[in-house]
Amino acid sequence: MTVRFDAVTVDWFGLATVRLEGQTGAVVYLDPGPEEYGVLDGLEPRDGDLILVSHDHHYDPDSIRRVAREDALVVVHESIDANEIDRVDEGPEDLALEVERVAADESFVLGPLDLFTTPAYNDPDGPHTDENGVPSHPEGQGCGFGVTVDGVTAFWPGDTDVLPVHEDVPVDLLLPPIGGTVTMDRREAAALADRLEPDLVLPVHYDTFSMIETDADAFVVDVARRGVPVVLDE
Repeated sequence: MTVRFDAVTVDWFGLATVRLEGQTGAVVYLDPGPEEYGVLDGLEPRDGDLILVSHDHHYDPDSIRRVAREDALVVVHESIDANEIDRVDEGPEDLALEVERVAADESFVLGPLDLFTTPAYNDPDGPHTDENGVPSHPEGQGCGFGVTVDGVTAFWPGDTDVLPVHEDVPVDLLLPPIGGTVTMDRREAAALADRLEPDLVLPVHYDTFSMIETDADAFVVDVARRGVPVVLDE
């Protein structure tokens, strides 16, 4: 299923892998991979102008190569370290692509695209920690991305709880994680959508594996009852 929203075409491939394409032809991928979850299902479009990787759990060199053009720019969070990821042996700088590392509170203009980052983490005092109280996503180890394509600002918060910084985020298209356990759950994401009042909500990061299974239909009903447009890309 492909979702068309104003000047942007949106595809969700599973987990956090999203493709955005503007009418002017710019193609952006959010968090392609990892390949072990089959989110790209053998696809090798190699059409991405800008590839955004929020943190180490979503960093996958093979998936990046599947979607990136030869002249693509790959933007990764500054913390990503291949030595800390068992399933990969190539760091971002080994990709034979132009790579930029970013912190979690920056903004840029990249040709026709505007880009900003936000912090993304689990509050150690919040509900999304393991049995020892350790967050799956510690502060400083990832980011969210906002990108404006042909006048549409899409915001992927990353693998994160709802945070105070989200209260002031400009957003037309909200792509919240709703799977819970390691991110905000569907109820928290619905409340965030209510506060941000985007023009459209498309949930992601759910049902790819058992830990993040959720009732997406219930999320849609919850958001719609709050008067916010919402769609499922399934």
